[in-house]
Amino acid sequence: MFVHQRMTRNPVTVTPKAMLSTAREKMTAGKFRRVPVVQDNVLVGMLTDHDLQQYIGVEERTRIEAAMTETPLTVAPTLTVEEATQLMLKHHISGLPVLESGQLVGIITTSDILKAFLEITGATAESSLRVNIAANASTTLTDAAQVLTQAGGEVLGIGTYGDLTENQRVFFVRVRGIDATTASTVLHNNGYTVSHIQ
Repeated sequence: MFVHQRMTRNPVTVTPKAMLSTAREKMTAGKFRRVPVVQDNVLVGMLTDHDLQQYIGVEERTRIEAAMTETPLTVAPTLTVEEATQLMLKHHISGLPVLESGQLVGIITTSDILKAFLEITGATAESSLRVNIAANASTTLTDAAQVLTQAGGEVLGIGTYGDLTENQRVFFVRVRGIDATTASTVLHNNGYTVSHIQ
């Protein structure tokens, strides 16, 4: 999955000479926490709600350029969402302007990434089950998904992660169309250890 598939296109922007009160109004109206600062179609900064907090009471007398972060970190639309997430974690930021050929084409935020995560794992589907399976040398995630499909389930998402409390790998399958008892039974009958169903 790439940034261009998840970013907000044509984001609201402000200019560096505008007052902070203008940025506050736009951010409040749009219900977002950051806004790119653009001058002559060139990204020159990023302003966040955290920046605004330092100027409460003087927003109508303070220009955006005084509070913005200059030359913010940016990403290309062809970067993967995973790489963008790593950058955000590494630099402790919650949004990245997206530039293509030097032009601002979008912004990707933690909210966009969280929505992508939910969609990838199938968690946005109603009436679905998440089945956690203890991984071992004799079982595979692909086969577990196939077992559930053959039992009448529709697989919506699959994955694997490390359970830090148990120090082991766990498979998960998001499925709908079958109930928890059926899912647990067919997996058990095929040699799987179901650790949790929700």
